[in-house]
Amino acid sequence: MSHSTMSIDGRVVSGRESFGGIDRAGSLDAELELLLTSFDTSYAWNYGSVKEGLRDLYEKAKREQWNGTTALRWDIDVDPEGEIIPAVVNPLQDYGPYKSLDPKEKARFRHAQISLQLSQFMHGEQGALLAASQLVSAVPWMEAKYYAATQTMDEARHVEVFSRYLRDKLEWVWPINPNLKRLLDMILLESRWDFKYLGMQILVEGLAMAAFGNMYQLAKEPLVKEILRYVMKDESRHVAFGVISLKGYYDDMPEKERREREDFVIEVCQLMRDRLIGNDIARAFGWNPDEVRRIVLASPVMQQFRELLFMRVVPNVKKLGLLGPRVRKAFSDLHIIQFEDVDADALDRRLGLL
Repeated sequence: MSHSTMSIDGRVVSGRESFGGIDRAGSLDAELELLLTSFDTSYAWNYGSVKEGLRDLYEKAKREQWNGTTALRWDIDVDPEGEIIPAVVNPLQDYGPYKSLDPKEKARFRHAQISLQLSQFMHGEQGALLAASQLVSAVPWMEAKYYAATQTMDEARHVEVFSRYLRDKLEWVWPINPNLKRLLDMILLESRWDFKYLGMQILVEGLAMAAFGNMYQLAKEPLVKEILRYVMKDESRHVAFGVISLKGYYDDMPEKERREREDFVIEVCQLMRDRLIGNDIARAFGWNPDEVRRIVLASPVMQQFRELLFMRVVPNVKKLGLLGPRVRKAFSDLHIIQFEDVDADALDRRLGLL
């Protein structure tokens, strides 16, 4: 199979030659981005039970550890230009420039589409890895430190398996989407531990669970389905970690501080909605980004997907007592308020995760 190469924002992306647009021949320093972070690190001298449910969640996390090297069938052959996900979910299928592509170019488009999605999954998992490692230091309860340590291992494994699939099977890795990068930076640079919980465990992990579940149900390729199923079992626990830890925390919080949390929830949800507008694909194929944006935003497939992404977020925000009038209005404007009473456990049972 020939390696796909494409210019993205002036950077060359090729599975064998570069990662995120960075030449492998360059120095290690060129592949790093440094953030100066600052947050309180806490010793927790109470080694007993503080938060009901965290100990059980920690025990479950220990039981369900898995090895990505041996648990997954890496010997499966994958055609990166095949229909890993059905072509019918392509929001641009009626777009003139897409329709004018020949069969070979349409195969290349499928390759671009799936590698872009999985690249963002991988980058998001690295952000979760860094955030979970921060939580080990920042959270104020020993049981939460125990669990955050297991999540750090989970996230490392997720980065590992997505990276291996992208490199070995798809041979194409995309740079991180700017909106996703902005969101991860917001979480990592935040000094308050509850914002890290709220941003990563409730919002990012909740959105990831929905995105993973959607791809898991659509995917035809068996290896990526295996990867997603294993990852989702971990992510389901991670969301529960946030809900258990933050439940009741905002009940008596002063209005000014509570408003800051509400603003954060609204901004994160808007960022994630705006990420799914097709700019990356438009630039890669030389199409008009404004035209692609309009079509993607108007596409019934993408409208439904954008809304379903928040199916787990909205009820958990409500459980934490943050679904006040301002957040409720923002969620109504985003057309996601209808999910406020969704039963996430029922969704997990339907996917075979419980």
